[in-house]
Amino acid sequence: MDLGLKDKVALVLGAGGGLGGAIARSLAAEGAKLALADVSAEGLARIAAEVKGLGAEAITLEWDLADLAAIETNVARIEAELGPVQVLVNNTGGPPPTPAAGQDPALWAKHFNAMVLSVIALTDRVLPGMKAAGWGRVVTSTSSGVVAPIPNLGISNALRSTLLGWSKTLAREVGRDGITANIILPGRIATSRIRFLDEQKAKREGRDVAQVEAESTGSIPAGRYGEPQEYGDAVAFLASTRASYINGSVIRVDGGLIASI
Repeated sequence: MDLGLKDKVALVLGAGGGLGGAIARSLAAEGAKLALADVSAEGLARIAAEVKGLGAEAITLEWDLADLAAIETNVARIEAELGPVQVLVNNTGGPPPTPAAGQDPALWAKHFNAMVLSVIALTDRVLPGMKAAGWGRVVTSTSSGVVAPIPNLGISNALRSTLLGWSKTLAREVGRDGITANIILPGRIATSRIRFLDEQKAKREGRDVAQVEAESTGSIPAGRYGEPQEYGDAVAFLASTRASYINGSVIRVDGGLIASI
């Protein structure tokens, strides 16, 4: 199936990580031009080499999303070197595991800036170009915690849920401009982030990591963790011309993990 992404300019945030890298590879396979952003220069270099090996044109941007002043500089560079951003994949890192109660307001503010305000400000920056072209895609990756809050991820559950309301509202505002805004949320995808969370849970509970992983996979109807590329392919479809009538939706890629309807 041709997804109609050849030569579309896509900006992928968090591209140096497991999910972001998989998204970049899926978009590269469809012929998109890629702007890869991440705080890790090492991760960026690795993914850039991979997507260029797939024949994609790509530039890298070492970018701390908490620095809102960097948005204009970085987007201007993308526009100069690749063209206006047509596909925006908002994929941010997560905060440390914490309870919801008793957290320093400064910690809430730090992660709000990096996970929420950065996404909103960046989207606002690229929307005029999408409107002028009459076509655009905004895909925001969150977490299964927005549907079923995850214990000890209080900050993540709260802040990512904010993006859910924002994206749904945005979808209604830009739909007539040929732009879609959707949320995609991963369940238990086999990335370093999930490994870290499993290790933290094992440490808190005094158990072996293998026990935690077995318990976790046992709760998933698919019986396993998802592969990052399965998630990347789902994002690529939402970003495609084929998904033009999917707007304001929340798409779960979780192997059936979330029990609620």
